[in-house]
Amino acid sequence: MHTKILIIGSGPAGYSAAIYAARSALKPILIAGQQPGGQLTITTDVENYPGFAEVIQGPWLMEQMKEQAKSVGVEIIDDYITDIDLKIRPFSAVGAGGTIYTAESVIISTGAQAKWLGLPSEEKFKGFGVSGCATCDGFFYKNKKVIVVGGGNSALEEALYLTQHAAEVILIHRRDTLRAEKISQDRLFNNPKIKVVRNTVIEEVLGAEDPLSVTGVRLRDILTGKEYTMDIDGVFVAIGHKPNTALFAGQLDLDEDMYIVTKKGTTLTSIPGVFAAGDAQDKIYRQAVTAAGTGCMAALDALKYLQE
Repeated sequence: MHTKILIIGSGPAGYSAAIYAARSALKPILIAGQQPGGQLTITTDVENYPGFAEVIQGPWLMEQMKEQAKSVGVEIIDDYITDIDLKIRPFSAVGAGGTIYTAESVIISTGAQAKWLGLPSEEKFKGFGVSGCATCDGFFYKNKKVIVVGGGNSALEEALYLTQHAAEVILIHRRDTLRAEKISQDRLFNNPKIKVVRNTVIEEVLGAEDPLSVTGVRLRDILTGKEYTMDIDGVFVAIGHKPNTALFAGQLDLDEDMYIVTKKGTTLTSIPGVFAAGDAQDKIYRQAVTAAGTGCMAALDALKYLQE
């Protein structure tokens, strides 16, 4: 299958890019990927996406974006890319079923995924008290008690942000010392709402069944082996994000954390005709609205490239 624009990934960035490309009469093909709709499909309440006065559901929002893309003529294919060659034009990609897609330009919107603790109980309560994004879900914990897991810059940023809403924030770190920058640590230790618990890990997330909600955690002191429970209302896992970019390693310029490097103020990558949008290249904001914005940018950048 050949197209002028091949869009890889179907989150807010991919769907937005597809909508703009289709409206420019470029007849894009969008490959939905292994998690169609991206991270929003595992997010329940969305309250910060512009245009909706009432709380909406993440999966519903992605379904609406998908339907809008289809309505303007985007060809959406339920497949995922297993191999890609960006060294030769036209670019070529191979789908899981063996289909070969060739394209004059490529927009990469494969997103990223939060790193999780790997606990069955964590999986059970994702979206029901367990979150990987404080700026997305912090508002729901006004005057409540929450835990942030991690010791790096992102964990401290999450903890500090949550103090704007929560009554108490407890930072749980498995080591004795934090890895974050000193300025972030100073802010953390000077905030009266934050308590730091070191040398401790979460063994289990505890909660209620009806309605499904987090009520506490079972913790273990790794120095003594002692286990104890703590009553809390929410768990924020902040041990980093992993962009879904391994497919492009060795072809595109990636930074030390595997995010695609783009030219400042654009979605241009190190290869002309290849563009990156959303969380695959954004390690700072990681919001649905910013992903959608860069998807728009990628489509316009691709249009300009094709015209030239």
